[in-house]
Amino acid sequence: MTWGRPAVLISALVSVIVSGTVFFHLVEGWSLLDSYFFTVVTLSTVGYGSLVPATALGKIGTTIFIFTGIGIFAVAIQQFGEFTLRRRMRKRAQRIEESQEAYIEAETSKDSDG
Repeated sequence: MTWGRPAVLISALVSVIVSGTVFFHLVEGWSLLDSYFFTVVTLSTVGYGSLVPATALGKIGTTIFIFTGIGIFAVAIQQFGEFTLRRRMRKRAQRIEESQEAYIEAETSKDSDG
């Protein structure tokens, strides 16, 4: 899997959230809203504690979900940070290049006038 593309990262995050929501809905019998809420709260490491898995399968699934989901979430944060940094560096390089071109043009114009 290539993590370097935003669409792949977003798809991975959406997949984790959807699969967690469906898992908790089926295993714990929670509503889809409660399952989604628990999934997001757990994935974000907030953990309000208002919902807690009661079944053994739910508890085991939660631990697997935590390790998998937080890993994917961490990679996504790192990659989006890198995307942002690269974009800023490209813009900065472009501004420097434009400044250099303007300086060269001004110097060339000054030399031809003088």
